[in-house]
Amino acid sequence: MRFRRTLPAAIALLVLPVWSAVAQGSSSSGADNDQMWVTWIGSIAALLFALALAIGVMRKSPGDDRMKELSRNVQVGAWAYLKQQYKVVIIFFLILFAILALISYGFELLSPFVPFAFITGGFFSALAGYIGMYVATRANARTAFGAQQSLNSGLRVAFSSGTVMGMTVVGLGLLDISIWWVLLRFAFDVAVEDIPPIMITFGMGASLMALFARLGGGIFTKAADVGADLVGKVEAGIPEDDARNPATIADNVGDNVGDVAGMGADLYESYVGSIVATMALGSIASSAMDVSVLQAVQVPVSVATVGVICSIIGTFIVRTKENASQHSLLMALRRGTWFSTILIAALSLVLVLVTVGSKFLGVWAAMIAGLLAGNVIGYFTEYYTSDNYKPTQDLSVQAKTGPATLIIAGHALGMASTLIPVITIVVGTLLAFFLSGGAAAPAAGLYGVGLAAVGMLSTLGITLATDAYGPVADNAGGIAEMAHLDPEVRERTDALDSLGNTTAATGKGFAIGSAVLTALSLLSAFKDSIQVDGLHRTFDVG
Repeated sequence: MRFRRTLPAAIALLVLPVWSAVAQGSSSSGADNDQMWVTWIGSIAALLFALALAIGVMRKSPGDDRMKELSRNVQVGAWAYLKQQYKVVIIFFLILFAILALISYGFELLSPFVPFAFITGGFFSALAGYIGMYVATRANARTAFGAQQSLNSGLRVAFSSGTVMGMTVVGLGLLDISIWWVLLRFAFDVAVEDIPPIMITFGMGASLMALFARLGGGIFTKAADVGADLVGKVEAGIPEDDARNPATIADNVGDNVGDVAGMGADLYESYVGSIVATMALGSIASSAMDVSVLQAVQVPVSVATVGVICSIIGTFIVRTKENASQHSLLMALRRGTWFSTILIAALSLVLVLVTVGSKFLGVWAAMIAGLLAGNVIGYFTEYYTSDNYKPTQDLSVQAKTGPATLIIAGHALGMASTLIPVITIVVGTLLAFFLSGGAAAPAAGLYGVGLAAVGMLSTLGITLATDAYGPVADNAGGIAEMAHLDPEVRERTDALDSLGNTTAATGKGFAIGSAVLTALSLLSAFKDSIQVDGLHRTFDVG
């Protein structure tokens, strides 16, 4: 029933950016028609949807007093970690802000907006991670309580919590872009071609925040995880997540600060970085493509906006039945991602046709190359990490002969699993370059590579949801064990947790793959800006 009530509103939101692009294409002055306001649609839709889901999760019962107490312990530990981390990060940001301000205002080598763009990038990156972690640490007990009712109830609570993280990241990313576009273009009357280089700076701020959040959180979670396992091996007869093991709470805290807050900050940086880098490449490639700078700049943000709405629609398809197998659970998450992918592919074709014209179908093909590359990486990550497939099943057999053979086989499997994703990224990059006309116009080809990165991350709203769902399910299993819930509950949370381990690996694959394309786009934008405008002008605009 909720799906039927919400779907019309989601479709209405989806029609708006497409209708706006059509209106621009039919306008006699389409080249000068600023349609960047559609970015506000994606931002507001994502944030409102995240808010609605967060409220829905918080309305679920957290269980009995023991479950509430365990959940509070995780919340306190996670906040203590983030509080200490943010204290250190703020110092670094203030130092770098002062340095950028000196370069901008003292030596006048950078745009005066650069220091502030840097700060906003870091702020929104940290905020995205915090909001996702806030909901995740409160959804753990609610997921365990939902698993008492049915497997699907537990899945829906955990997935809704993960979707809050995904939608917050894309919503805040588009909000940051929207705010700066309005300020620079309308409040300060900055030329369109000079706006993307300034925006790239808040990608730098987001990168610095991601460095602390991802590395710090990752080290914390692995240290706590190994510590908890060591206690379990020293104290005979203590099962995993036993309440008598004090490291269990630290392990659960680590899942949240590393795989929720850290991953959110990391993918926020890749998301905004890919969009603004492609905008910068578009401003340079517009002359080679014979379109206006405004038209070329608007394509990546339009695709990202459509991706947000399609991801929202895709989340309603994720559901499963009781006693579902791991294959069924994987398919439940895949259905949402694949549906969003197909919808984005179809609607982005309309956007490209009416924004830059039918002679630039190669631009759309480049975006599709990135979109497909992301799905290929996701599929083979699942193949190598899910216990539903042969590689992991064969690895489990090695455990029968001892830890030595298991470590060797696991290391070999991990190294082998990188082959297909690496090849996929290389092939996707080359396809994007040549399909968008890189052989005749290298600038257009690099613009296509940027669009491939945007295409790969266009499903981030739902892709990150499947990733952030994992730590919530893991925490729910720990709470079920420590609160001595029925064994059936632990079986259900273990099924969700096993799936979460696979989806977490998928999220890491997306993060790394998209980071490669984003880094290439950023470096290309810098190089082309120097070649086209000269080093002095590049510093003047940011």
